[in-house]
Amino acid sequence: MPQTLDAVAVRSWCARALDALGREREEIDAINVYPVADADTGTNLYLTVESAAQAVEAVFAAHEVGSSSPAAGEVVRAMAHGALIGARGNSGTILAQLLRGMAERLADGDELPGALRRAAQLAREAVAHPVEGTILSVAGAAADAAGACTDPGDAGAVAKAAYEGASTALDATPGQLEVLARAGVVDAGGRGLLTVLGALVESVSGAAVPARRERPAHPAPPPEQCGAEGGPAFEVIYLLEADDAAVERLRTRLDGLGDSLVVVGGDGLWNVHVHVDDAGAAVEAGVEAGRPYRIRITHFAAAAGAGAAAPPRREPVQRAVVAVVPAEGLAALCAEAGATTVLARPGEPPASGELVDAIRRAHAREVVLLPNDADLRHTAAAAAEQARTEGVRVALIPTRAAVQGIAALAVHEPGRRFDEDVVAMTAAAGATRYAELAVAERQSWTTAGVCQAGDVLGLIDGDVAVIGRDLAATAETVLDRMLSAGGELVTLIASDSAPAGLTARLESHVRETHLAVDTVAYAGGADAAPLRIGVE
Repeated sequence: MPQTLDAVAVRSWCARALDALGREREEIDAINVYPVADADTGTNLYLTVESAAQAVEAVFAAHEVGSSSPAAGEVVRAMAHGALIGARGNSGTILAQLLRGMAERLADGDELPGALRRAAQLAREAVAHPVEGTILSVAGAAADAAGACTDPGDAGAVAKAAYEGASTALDATPGQLEVLARAGVVDAGGRGLLTVLGALVESVSGAAVPARRERPAHPAPPPEQCGAEGGPAFEVIYLLEADDAAVERLRTRLDGLGDSLVVVGGDGLWNVHVHVDDAGAAVEAGVEAGRPYRIRITHFAAAAGAGAAAPPRREPVQRAVVAVVPAEGLAALCAEAGATTVLARPGEPPASGELVDAIRRAHAREVVLLPNDADLRHTAAAAAEQARTEGVRVALIPTRAAVQGIAALAVHEPGRRFDEDVVAMTAAAGATRYAELAVAERQSWTTAGVCQAGDVLGLIDGDVAVIGRDLAATAETVLDRMLSAGGELVTLIASDSAPAGLTARLESHVRETHLAVDTVAYAGGADAAPLRIGVE
């Protein structure tokens, strides 16, 4: 009986691909030598698919509320969009474009062969200078094999053909790229794509693909073989809101700045990836083209120069703190206190993979994780569990707001025993009540009554407690309510959008009306909340 790629199969495919990449991530990392030997391809593909999986689950969750089932086209579009906004690295960005190509055709009712052909075509077009022996070659071979399938309507048969074609092409990659031949490996991106196609086979046919193991790359390939000599120093990735004409100009600009340029997406939203020496210029080019955000800049660890030795392995520190923050100003504040930070903008919560990546970057044997958001509790717990499997001792303190995280950081002492430090930080966070001010976007019911668009809302411990018209006056009312239960220290974090002199007025108010209460103020930067308040 012919097998189809319906909504349930797409969901299963995404989940299986994430599980498989999780198991094989380190193996794929170990064979990564192109375009740079930075051992990140498996991790980047995992993070990309994790973002895709979250988008797919969100679609199913939305339909559960309405007791309906999503269409296959809706699910595959969500998978592609999730991959686009979460794409990491060269291979992750290309995978996002492959999924976008598949989504285009599958959503229009096309069969799997046509979807794979469109995927390979779009991915190749997205790369400024396509190279054979890479994920592009593997994707093209998969599409060719799928197109030769005698029963194009049988998704199971097509997926198996695509997997076999991709496997053959992957084995041929060392003969196409000298850097792979010298290192004794197949292309890491192509290997990751084969894992994703294997998950597709299992989802639509139920048949398991054969186990495959790769030998790690030969140690210390000469710099001229791994692309380090004279190569760009930085990898720059960002999401970009821009029109097609601006993106075409951006491609030309970035192509002149560096290499490994991949720009994927469409319909006004793009994911930009490039390797450059001048990271600032690459970001400025994005600003000229539209609105770049989620900017990630990575300095390649490979040593430059002919015959240069690999940099010494950095020994892990004993303890570190990883904190999620909602704005750049708070990121700088936490970084000054020694924390590794993860930026979480409104509507863009970090995935568990991003938190795991931050824990790895902290490079410590013991890590205290501060999610600073009640909605990130499960995400942070998953990240902590994953890090523990990698040998890191992780303590998750369930901070619900940034001011609680700041209070915990204030008492953090790396020199004392881990358990004692965690207890002290947990106590400091728990003793801190939190509030924030926001502006209502529309009329709605709240726990404090009906608000109108433009009203100032004072939220205490997550619930609307005060509704006002003036930001400063509403903030004073919030402070009075919080301090009525006592307090010794008030923390004020004002964003760039807050009125000038706001914190000075509030500090004066606290001095005059609440004796023996100290106040400290910080700049929050481009924060969505005009004011955040903590009371200890």
